[in-house]
Amino acid sequence: MSSVPPPQSVVTTRLPVGLAGVALLVLVWAYNWIVTKNALHYVGAFDFAAHRSAIGALTLFAILLFSRQSLLPPPLLPTLALGLLQTSGFTLLMNLALINGGAGKVAVLAYTMPFWTLFWAWLVLNERILGGQWLAIGLAFAGMWAIVDPLQLHGTLLGKLLAVGAGLIWAAATVYAKWLRPRMRSGALSLTAWQMALGTLPLYLVAWVVPQAPPQPRPYFWFALLYAGVLASGLGWWMWMRVLQRVPAGTASLNALAIPLVAVCAAWIEHGERPAASELTGMLLVAMALGLLSWLTARRQCNQQ
Repeated sequence: MSSVPPPQSVVTTRLPVGLAGVALLVLVWAYNWIVTKNALHYVGAFDFAAHRSAIGALTLFAILLFSRQSLLPPPLLPTLALGLLQTSGFTLLMNLALINGGAGKVAVLAYTMPFWTLFWAWLVLNERILGGQWLAIGLAFAGMWAIVDPLQLHGTLLGKLLAVGAGLIWAAATVYAKWLRPRMRSGALSLTAWQMALGTLPLYLVAWVVPQAPPQPRPYFWFALLYAGVLASGLGWWMWMRVLQRVPAGTASLNALAIPLVAVCAAWIEHGERPAASELTGMLLVAMALGLLSWLTARRQCNQQ
């Protein structure tokens, strides 16, 4: 039976609300890189990773409870595997990258995730890389080369490599989640909550094993925990899923590519992280590649409708 399209008034109302939600998420997720960088002055990277993920998982479970969705866990092993990638691996590498590098550059390199997703999807899901996607990949790799600058082994090289690794892990989690979803009955929010909860356990294990300075319970420490845990990790994921109900995924992706650019500007203003000429050129190339890839995705979705 064919579905009846919603009235035009509903569509025109939902789209502006959805775009406003995207804009809010861009600001929240972009500034989270700055907040996390600042928080690492008061707490070890492993402790902060574990605490923020635990708070994020609790926030998602609270949303499930208040929205009267099932709290039953999805199958353990597949969910744990996703949690090891999406929560444990990505969060650890992100925090370590922020210790060793500037927030703006780390955000840009981590947001090369869409290009690594193409690679993993080709490798695991046999998805072809088409036409303009090759141009986007070429621009992205040229940009990464300029930012990482491997011929100049100075200062923040380790942070840049860790940020690229975070993007790789994030992309692997995205492809695995795409493969996993049709094989599980759990909703997206439930799967996100449980993978975050299970992925938090290895983070606490690492935090317990690896020596770190004790946390300094200053006001900013508590602010950062609430911001990164409740707002960025918990409510952020819930808002993203709500946005995708109101805005086409391609449109949302086009707007979300502003996150690393806003993070760069915020890091420049707050931390004085003024990019070198090669780094700025690399960031612009990555931004062009992200824009091209998002436009290709949006066009393909429009053609399929």
